[in-house]
Amino acid sequence: VQLVESGGGLVRPGGSLRLSCVASGYTFSTYAMTWYRRAPEKEREPVATISSSGSATNYADSVKGRFTISRDNARNTVYLQMNSLKPEDTAVYYCGVLGAWGQGTQVTVSS
Repeated sequence: VQLVESGGGLVRPGGSLRLSCVASGYTFSTYAMTWYRRAPEKEREPVATISSSGSATNYADSVKGRFTISRDNARNTVYLQMNSLKPEDTAVYYCGVLGAWGQGTQVTVSS
């Protein structure tokens, strides 16, 4: 399993970013996918999960109404659209499946 995240960066509070995670090495369309994040000095936590078909999603309370997870099974890619970003969203964001992780992408929200 290989996962490659991208799309992070520095954004001001209230701004938006779209993260992408390209997966390979397994049958992408048969597994749910989860975005996680790890803030400085905190444990990694799940942010959003999407079912294998994309028909069902689940979000952490802290991001509900601001983040949207989606997937494109034809492109083996899962996305995380992040709107109304807050400083507390600052973290390294990872996608995960089958016990594997990507290298992560840094998101920094600061004025």
